[in-house]
Amino acid sequence: MALRGIRVLEMAGLAPAPYCGMVMADFGATVIRVDKPHGLDADRLGRGKRSVILDMKKPEGRSILKKMCVRTDVLIEPYRRGVMEKLGLGPNELMKENPRLIYARLTGFGQSGPFADMAGHDINYLALSGLLSLLGRKEDRPTPPINLLADFAGGGLMCAFGIALALFERSKSGQGQVIDANMVEGAAYTGAWLYSSRDMWLWGKPRGCNWLDSGAHFYDTYETSDGRYMAVGAIEPQFYHQFISLLGLNPEEVGQFDDFDAMKKLIQDQFKKKTMTDWMEVFDGKDACVTPVLTLDEAPLHRHNTERESFIPSTTADGQFEPGPAPHLSRTPGTVAKGTTSPQTGQHTIEVLDELGYTQSDIEHFLLDGVVRQAKEKSHL
Repeated sequence: MALRGIRVLEMAGLAPAPYCGMVMADFGATVIRVDKPHGLDADRLGRGKRSVILDMKKPEGRSILKKMCVRTDVLIEPYRRGVMEKLGLGPNELMKENPRLIYARLTGFGQSGPFADMAGHDINYLALSGLLSLLGRKEDRPTPPINLLADFAGGGLMCAFGIALALFERSKSGQGQVIDANMVEGAAYTGAWLYSSRDMWLWGKPRGCNWLDSGAHFYDTYETSDGRYMAVGAIEPQFYHQFISLLGLNPEEVGQFDDFDAMKKLIQDQFKKKTMTDWMEVFDGKDACVTPVLTLDEAPLHRHNTERESFIPSTTADGQFEPGPAPHLSRTPGTVAKGTTSPQTGQHTIEVLDELGYTQSDIEHFLLDGVVRQAKEKSHL
C-alpha cells in the first residue's frame, strides 16, 4: 500500500484527528493511537489502528512517548496551542531527537492569531471561514452541514493531505517539518471555488436564491408520494430537457429559466405522483442528473455501490457498513483487512512497550505505578 512502512502516532482526540489517522491506516501506515488513562472510548474511526494508554502527566509516561517518537515518522497532535510544550513534548524537543519527524498540529483556529487559544467547534470554524453564510434555505438562518466541512474536509482530510506533502518533501530533503493544519483555513480552502466564482451568474442573490444553494428548481430535492426524496441537478440544457421529459412534462412548454418558485411547485406536484422507487425506475441510467436520496443503511446496498465495493462491513457495529478507502489507486490501493476492528483503548499497550525494548520488569513497574494501562480482554462467553 502507498504508506506501507510509515509509522504514525495519533494523540487521541475527537473527529478530525481520528479521521486523519484512519486515512493514514487505510493506505498502509502503522498507526498507534495514544489514549489517556481515563479518556472516553469515543473513537469510531479507529479501524486499522493499535491503542496504548499512557499517563502523560507522569514523567515516565512522557519518557515513553519520547522513545516512541524517535522511531516515528508522523505525530498527529490535536490539542490547543501550548499543551504539548507544557509537557516537554513540543516539536522543538521531539525533533531534536528525530529530525525526520513530521509533527502535524490539527486545531480549530491555528497556532497563531487572537483566536488561537479559544475553544470552538465545527460550526464556529465554518462561520469564521465565511462558508457558513452561504448555507441554508431562502429567508432562513445559515444551516451547518452537520460537522462535515470543518471537522472532516477542512480538518482531518486536509491534515492528511499536508502529511502526504511533507512525506514527499522529506523523501528529497531528509528533513521533517511542522504542519499547522487548522479547520478555519482548511474549510476556507475547500471553498476556494465559492470565493473565486462570486462574479459568475450562479451567484449574486441572497442565500437560498441562487443556482446551487437550493434556489433553483433544477438543483434541489423533491419529496415523493411515500415521503422520500429525489435529488435533481439538471443544470445543463440537454440534461434539463431529459429531466423534464422523464418527469412527464412537456419541455417545449416548460422553460429552464422561468420563475424558480413557480417551477418548483410544478415539479414538486409531479414528483408527488409516484414513490421514490417508481422514480428510480424512471431515472436510473438516464442523463437527467436525478438520483434517490438514500439513507446510510440504503447507500451501501445500492447496486452501483455494491458493484464497486464502495462500502465495507462496519468495524464498529455488526450488520452495518461504512465507507471503504478512497480514492482508488491502481497499484497501491487502500484496503481494510477482513475482520479489522477498532481497538479497545489500551488494547496494545504491553505489545507496543515490548516492541520498544522495555523488559517485563519495566512493564510491570509501569502498570503498577499507573504510567500505562492495558485494556482488559473482552469476555467471549
